[in-house]
Amino acid sequence: MQLTLLPQPDGLTIRVDEKRLDAAIATAFKDSVRSMIAGGGPQVTLDLSGVDFLDSSGLGAVIAIYKAMPAGRTLTLAGLTPNVERVFQLTRMDTVLTIRKADPRQQDPQG
Repeated sequence: MQLTLLPQPDGLTIRVDEKRLDAAIATAFKDSVRSMIAGGGPQVTLDLSGVDFLDSSGLGAVIAIYKAMPAGRTLTLAGLTPNVERVFQLTRMDTVLTIRKADPRQQDPQG
């Protein structure tokens, strides 16, 4: 499980350095992120820009992390690739979770 913890002034960003967030790693992902957010500030950003594939197990892990957020702390998803964003839209979880849209000036010109 490849995660990078990036401290921020108002909390922390956790960058997921995995191409796939699926049944094979969903439990380890959920457990790792939960332990990382235990000591952070009020804002937690989950950077999914490296994730190209998310299945129902990966989605369930993200939802479990969201539900486990301590009182007064927020979870924001960022950097969703088109395939991952589609999963959140199709399941309507984009209406429940806070998703920060990518800045078009920072997107890969080839993709």
